[in-house]
Amino acid sequence: MSLPAVLLAAGSSPSPSPSGSSTPTVPTLQDAQESATNAASWVEQNWSTWLAIGLKVLLILVIAVLLRRVVLRSITKLIDRMNRTAESAEGTTLGGLLVNAERRRQRSQAIGSVLRSVASFVILGTAALTVLSAFQINLAPLLASAGVAGVAIGFGARNLVTDFLSGVFMILEDQYGVGDSIDSGVASGEVVEVGLRVTKLRGANGEIWYVRNGEIKRIGNLSQGWATAGVDVTVRANEDLDRVRATLDEVAEKMAKEEPWNEVLWGPIEVLGLDSVLIDSMVVRVSAKTMPGKALTVERELRWRIKRAFDAAHIRIVGGETAVLLDEEIPDRAAGVAAPSAFSDSDSPQVAATTPIAPPRSATGGR
Repeated sequence: MSLPAVLLAAGSSPSPSPSGSSTPTVPTLQDAQESATNAASWVEQNWSTWLAIGLKVLLILVIAVLLRRVVLRSITKLIDRMNRTAESAEGTTLGGLLVNAERRRQRSQAIGSVLRSVASFVILGTAALTVLSAFQINLAPLLASAGVAGVAIGFGARNLVTDFLSGVFMILEDQYGVGDSIDSGVASGEVVEVGLRVTKLRGANGEIWYVRNGEIKRIGNLSQGWATAGVDVTVRANEDLDRVRATLDEVAEKMAKEEPWNEVLWGPIEVLGLDSVLIDSMVVRVSAKTMPGKALTVERELRWRIKRAFDAAHIRIVGGETAVLLDEEIPDRAAGVAAPSAFSDSDSPQVAATTPIAPPRSATGGR
């Protein structure tokens, strides 16, 4: 007998007497005994089913909790191993240039947080669905509704999903971090904050750029490894190249020994040679390997020192693709030639108009 039937039988009362009396009928001892017997019979018939369902639910919850703990512990050990690898690599010369322990620690924490959240959601969600199926609840309508809702949300928030996935892969691949100077295509500057959806940059003029991770198609990181400072020096074509090279070598040697440039420069300043030769000018290329983010500072200092050294050596620096020689005056060949005049032609109308009119001759003047 089912539970509703037992409850109905237990709560039923005898039908009123035909006399139509309003006095309630008191249940007899026989009716109470019959109700208790029916309830006990129902419990005896269904206790095994409920016990099996309870044990199944308990087993599902225990397995979910244990599996979640094991997965989270594995993720924590993986993150700790990544941190130890970064610390050991930092002790080497090359590793110290490429690895920042604090930055690697922050990145590993972000990765660990994302992995823990995903693992907890998958494990607990699967356990909840399994528990519902244990109570013989039909999950087909629920899963169908969830699928339709997921498709609608996916179409409506596809940009959000793209930004999130791009941010996750940027963090996993360590493409950039806080403090790096990057060129993201749509904006460039120093990274202030890295999020799963938006990256915040500070531009050269102090402005803040909010760049969605899904819009970043390429990234140029100017703060990893080393940078190159390059200076092009344009001189006249008739300058002595040996004297130019000697002056540049002197500037490079002196700068490499002075502070703080001896720490900023990670390699010797090299005169690479002629970059281009034009009719009346030539370009000499100077290059140096520097600390990341210090290339522009080194270039400015190099230009300053090269200009002062060239002035002392009387080497003229010119600009433009075709240099104008200001110290050599080209004579004007047309300066001694008179301007053309209409009066130089004796048959021109102007000459005829200026000819004096002859006086008329009288008729008797010849006699």
